[in-house]
Amino acid sequence: MFPALFSSVESGMIYAIMALGVYLTFRILDFPDLTVDGSFVTGASLSAIMIINGYSPLIATAAALLAGFAAGTITGLLHTRGNINPLLSGILMMIALYSINLRIMGKSNIPLLSEATLMTSIQEMWSKTKVDEALNKGLTFIGLGDSLPKTWSILIIMFLLAVLIKIIMSNFLKTEVGLALRATGDNEAMVTSFSANTKNMKVLGLAIGNALVALSGALVAQYNGFSDIGMGIGIIVIGLASVIIGEALFGSSTISRATLAVIGGAVVYRLVVTLALQVKFLQTGDVKLITAIIVILALIVPQFRAHRKEKGRKRKRLKELQLIHLTTSERESEADASIKPTL
Repeated sequence: MFPALFSSVESGMIYAIMALGVYLTFRILDFPDLTVDGSFVTGASLSAIMIINGYSPLIATAAALLAGFAAGTITGLLHTRGNINPLLSGILMMIALYSINLRIMGKSNIPLLSEATLMTSIQEMWSKTKVDEALNKGLTFIGLGDSLPKTWSILIIMFLLAVLIKIIMSNFLKTEVGLALRATGDNEAMVTSFSANTKNMKVLGLAIGNALVALSGALVAQYNGFSDIGMGIGIIVIGLASVIIGEALFGSSTISRATLAVIGGAVVYRLVVTLALQVKFLQTGDVKLITAIIVILALIVPQFRAHRKEKGRKRKRLKELQLIHLTTSERESEADASIKPTL
C-alpha cells in the first residue's frame, strides 16, 4: 500500500505542473482551454521522439516546453484575431494537435524504458549524494522501516521544480503584466476601457499555460517510460479536479495561497484515485469515472457547506433580532409601568 501511495505523490508532483497551467487559463484568464488535451501529448511525444533520436533529455524537455507555448499561442490567435469562440478555439487546436502528435511520433506509442531520460539522469546523480540511505535510516529508526522507497530523488526534485514554478508564477502575476492578465480575466470590458490590449494578454496567458502543460507531459512520458497518443484524453478534467480540490481544501484568498493549493490539490487527487482503486469492485479502467465523481463532489460539497453556513448565519441574525425586539418590548413595558402611578 505504501509504495502505491508514494508513487501517487511522485506523479502528483509532476501533474501539479500541468494543474498550474490549467489554473492560469481556467482561473486567471477565465478561458475554457481544451487545447490542454492535445498540448500535453505534444510535450510527451516531442520529448520522446527527440530522446529516441539521441538528443539530451534536458534539451528534449525544453523543446516540449516551447512546443506547448506555440500551441497555446495559436489557440490565442484563433480566438483573439480570428474571433472564434473560446471553447471552439480550444477544440479546433486539440483536434489539430492529435494529427500533429501522430506525425511527430510516427506511430501511436513510443517506449522509453531502454533510453536515458531526465528521470534516470536524476536518479544517477542522486545516488552519489547518499541522501536515500540517510532518509531510510532515519525512517527505520523511528519505526517506519517497512516498504521504504528505493529512491526519493524523483519526489524531492519534482517537488522542488513544482514549488519553483509556483513561486515564479506567483511573482509574475504580481508584476504589471501579471496584474493586466488577472484584470483581463476578471473584467475584460473594464480593462478595454482603459485602452489596454486584452487580446495580447489572452495570447500570453494561453501560451504560458500550455507551455506548462507540455512540460508536464514531457516529464510524465519520461516518468512512465512511454509516450502514447491517448495519454492526453481527459487531462483537462484532471487539471480542473486538481484546481477545484486544492481551492476547496487549502483556500484561494491570495495568489500565493491559490498556486500552492493547486499543487496540494494535484497530490490529493492522485492519492484519492489510488485509494479508490484499492476497492475490489473498481478497475483501472474506472479512473475516468472516479475523476468525474471527484470533480462532482469537489464542486457540490463547498456549495453545500456555504449554504449551511449562510443558513446558520441567517438563523443567528434572526435570534438577535428577536432578542432586540423582546428587550425593546420589556423596556416599553417598564416605562408604561413607571408612568401609570404618576397619572
